[in-house]
Amino acid sequence: MRRAGILVVFAIACSVAIGATATTPGDDAIASRAARLHRGAVVLDTHLDVPYKLEEQWADIATPGATPHFDIPRARRGGLTAGFFAVYVPAGFAEAGGAARKALDLIDMVQRIVATHPDDLMTAGSVAEIRQARKQGKIAILMGIEGGHAIEDSLGALRSFHRLGVRYMTLTHTNTNNWADSSGPFYLPDFNPAEHKRHGGLNDLGRQVVLEMNRIGMMIDISHVSDDTIDDVLETSRAPVFASHSSCRAIADIPRNLTDAQIRRIAERGGVVMINIGSYFLDQEVVDVQRQAVAALRPEYDRLKQLHADDPLKRSEEIHKLLNTVPRRRTSWTRAVDHIEHVLKVAGPEAVGIGSDFDGIEDPPEGLDDVSFLPRLTEELLRRGHSETVVRGVLGENFLRCFDRVDGVARGMAGTAPGTAGTVPGQSATAPAQSGTRR
Repeated sequence: MRRAGILVVFAIACSVAIGATATTPGDDAIASRAARLHRGAVVLDTHLDVPYKLEEQWADIATPGATPHFDIPRARRGGLTAGFFAVYVPAGFAEAGGAARKALDLIDMVQRIVATHPDDLMTAGSVAEIRQARKQGKIAILMGIEGGHAIEDSLGALRSFHRLGVRYMTLTHTNTNNWADSSGPFYLPDFNPAEHKRHGGLNDLGRQVVLEMNRIGMMIDISHVSDDTIDDVLETSRAPVFASHSSCRAIADIPRNLTDAQIRRIAERGGVVMINIGSYFLDQEVVDVQRQAVAALRPEYDRLKQLHADDPLKRSEEIHKLLNTVPRRRTSWTRAVDHIEHVLKVAGPEAVGIGSDFDGIEDPPEGLDDVSFLPRLTEELLRRGHSETVVRGVLGENFLRCFDRVDGVARGMAGTAPGTAGTVPGQSATAPAQSGTRR
């Protein structure tokens, strides 16, 4: 009895000690400091696939649970200052036609969403307007086109999208288009990187697209493009470029993530890498397990490809459903901070930010389930010893600095004549597309 009593006392003492450790004054101080810092910072996410999810099932964005990862109440809890809504044009439209109209319809949707909620949301298209929205207590909503095939090979269309408020364009999606090579649909069971190397990076039209984006002040997003395309973009662009939702290949080896050399080169030119928080982007174990699971789907995948060979949009839809039957493994939310820290180590404090890919991923890490959890990143970075200046940079200031530099290049090119590629009837063409899912 005496021995048992001693054990009970010892257990109680241990539990008290553990509880004290979890709430030490130092920990409380960090949590309080993090909350203050997050409230006072510009918190910006460069890739939110809210329009994509609202297309699947419409809901009022002010309603809790409007999409899996986003609504106004959760954005408020997450301290979000500004978010880029992705104007995602599926690769199938490059083959089926109608890519530009699809983009226009989504732009209209975003504009209607903002107009419906004037007390909470505000359209923005510049660093100054993002800061103004914050002063007014509103969330700034910007737009980025995901998939360069949306311009249908026309610089005139590119300029029109910019006039409508689009402030960046992801040069490709999973499909290689008529002017830029893609990293391809790496998640498909028959993925062959060689099939997507049509131009060796950018062709002449692709270089004209890049320079026209420089001229008008549209940011160049190299997420989804091939390694050769990244090289060509960095050699061609007069302005900094960025990755709107990519992570680090050194930690999770997938084509959509960036090598250390690429991260350094982007940063050296004033650009920034915005970390994608999908578990598949963050954790090599998740990648390995899901690759095995997808490989087992090959027979049904081949059947669907053959069955819908003449209908690219239906083919994409059915393959998307098939891939979604694979159980999603989720890593720990701290892996996102590991990727942030990796960029900080490789390229310095101004090189990294947040491009969550919320609503475009089905596997957010456990503990970073939606936009309301963003304050956890602030607290964890402080706990790992990073300065408040570094953390503010990660949360948004690094991207704003890059955005401002892009605008500066555009001002310097104000006297340059507009490009004309693709504005003459008959110059536009369509390219083969790959079916698949979002990533």
